[in-house]
Amino acid sequence: QVQPVESGGGSVEAGGSLRLSCAYSANAARYRCIGWFRQVPGKEREAVAAFYTGTRTTYYDDSLESRFTISQDNTKNTWYLQLNGLKPEDSALYYCAAEPYSQLLSTAAAGIRCENNWRSAASFTYWGQGTQVTVSS
Repeated sequence: QVQPVESGGGSVEAGGSLRLSCAYSANAARYRCIGWFRQVPGKEREAVAAFYTGTRTTYYDDSLESRFTISQDNTKNTWYLQLNGLKPEDSALYYCAAEPYSQLLSTAAAGIRCENNWRSAASFTYWGQGTQVTVSS
């Protein structure tokens, strides 16, 4: 398995911004559904956002209130999570995740799977090691 490498976490004051990065190997399988999760001690890992590359469709948890943005830069073999207007409750260990799906799946079929399963951590095969985001008030 090829593991993505995360970076960009850190400590910021409330209202600040961070950009998390997840870099993948150029030799890795094509990632068709990519996402971000976060987890705090004692709670389940929760989905934050996802991106289906076939149609460049994005998905976000409603609780984010449009403060986060997921994107991908194919040239740099990296996807990002832009965190704006950070709140103390955003503090967590953030993980990037990716699922290539089978090459036999059409763009439409893969898109349906991404749309239906992006909230489930079990739906993603490749994971970063996590990067800590701490927001102080």
